[in-house]
Amino acid sequence: MTRPGPAPRSARFCGSRVEAVDATVFVVPTDGPEADGTLAWDSTTLVVVRAHTDGVTGVGWTYGPAACAGVVHDELAPVVLGRDAVAVPAAHEAMTRAIRNSGRAGVAGYALSAVDIALWDLAAGLLGLPLHVLLGTARESVPVYGSGGFTTYDDDRLAAQLRDWTRELRIPRVKIKIGESWGTRVARDLDRLERAREVVGPDVELYADANGAYGTGQAARVGRAAAELGLVWFEEPVTSDDLDGLARLRTTLDCDVAAGEYGHDPGYFTRMAGAGAVDCLQADVTRCGGITDWLRVAAVAAGHHLDLSGHCAPHLHVAAAAAIPNLRHLEWFHDHVRIERMLFDGTLDPHGGSVTPDPRRPGHGLTLREDAERYRRGEPLRSRIHQGHEAAEENR
Repeated sequence: MTRPGPAPRSARFCGSRVEAVDATVFVVPTDGPEADGTLAWDSTTLVVVRAHTDGVTGVGWTYGPAACAGVVHDELAPVVLGRDAVAVPAAHEAMTRAIRNSGRAGVAGYALSAVDIALWDLAAGLLGLPLHVLLGTARESVPVYGSGGFTTYDDDRLAAQLRDWTRELRIPRVKIKIGESWGTRVARDLDRLERAREVVGPDVELYADANGAYGTGQAARVGRAAAELGLVWFEEPVTSDDLDGLARLRTTLDCDVAAGEYGHDPGYFTRMAGAGAVDCLQADVTRCGGITDWLRVAAVAAGHHLDLSGHCAPHLHVAAAAAIPNLRHLEWFHDHVRIERMLFDGTLDPHGGSVTPDPRRPGHGLTLREDAERYRRGEPLRSRIHQGHEAAEENR
């Protein structure tokens, strides 16, 4: 009689339970003054969540306020601890129900997103699989576009950044910020777009992001003027809450109209797509409900014959982006690329205009660096379980 061999890794870990969850706040100064059409900042806050079991740790984060850490500790960890560590959609549903009275949009949704990402990373780590393999691979590489071009940049800084993307990294798509000072400096907006076109040449795709700074008529005039420069992507020409305005601009402008970065659940994107408001949906895995809901948003987009583009947090999107056929591209955002290289090991190389998930590393492939501690603010908020899977919460 043949004896059965050892159980496969997936079988050995299918009963693993989430043993601990911690949330830590990090604040990283920018490398210079930064602003877009409607906001200025000099630092970026991210809340890193780690989920632990059987000696394996999953990591996720959100670019949200420090208050997200409290939501993780007080409202989400209690419903995640003790759950099957590879049953991520079940944990996601429990978290969604737990924050009902806190409001899914904003801080609570950002916190949920970070935990969801950490749980997917944990599940893939337990199974010994790269996350894109666990999710199901649809593509080998993920196209990216260079993003930054802040309104605070002078011509020299703007040109240097554009040259780095297009000449050093050979990224054939770039985006700059316009709508300066809530749309009150249109002449400078157009001058900066003209300067960008001069620097990158005629063959690079040129994108603009107004961050909702313009009114509908103003956005139409800017878009028509920018058409002479070959603008192909106009992001949030008006506020993403103005679905009618976005839809009207789609019929007015030759370039694609895009929005969705503030979407917080699949229903938001269903309404946006159903209104005919965009040519391409954007979704942010650190805001929309993590990887679980990002994949659902991709299905919403496909149902409306639209592509999906990943907004910011580039390394957290790569695995999910590689798992969908209707991907447009991923935003290689200056701030977040810089932060992710500073705080995490395992970052990717965008040379040639795309990134490829690392097949040698389990999960999404990123681990928190020891020297990231210098950017930590306050003590981590930790939650653990005792025997019997009863949550024990500690502030250390």
